[in-house]
Amino acid sequence: MPRALIVEDDPALRLLSRVNLELDGFEVEDAATVAEAEAALAAAVPDVVLLDLHLGRSPSTGLLERLRSAGIPVAIVTGTDDLEALAGAADAVLAKPFAPEDLVSTARRLARVEP
Repeated sequence: MPRALIVEDDPALRLLSRVNLELDGFEVEDAATVAEAEAALAAAVPDVVLLDLHLGRSPSTGLLERLRSAGIPVAIVTGTDDLEALAGAADAVLAKPFAPEDLVSTARRLARVEP
């Protein structure tokens, strides 16, 4: 079973993402803060991370750098309009709002889960 980590401070979006990924067969951990994400990563390495870059007042760019250096596939989930600026920062970028099927297909692709 593929494992996903959702790092998102919006509880509704975190739940929506969790439910859709679980329905698709993912084992899901979620975190609302960088500290919670670090704890989840210490417990188990995910196959993919879905990362909001702006967690409240705390940017998650340091976490992004650590994930990338560890070779963990990352999809940035963001509300910014400048998606081109983020294109090289992660393996994928999803613009908010996104369709649940786009979230799932991106997670499957990055976790290398067969359709």
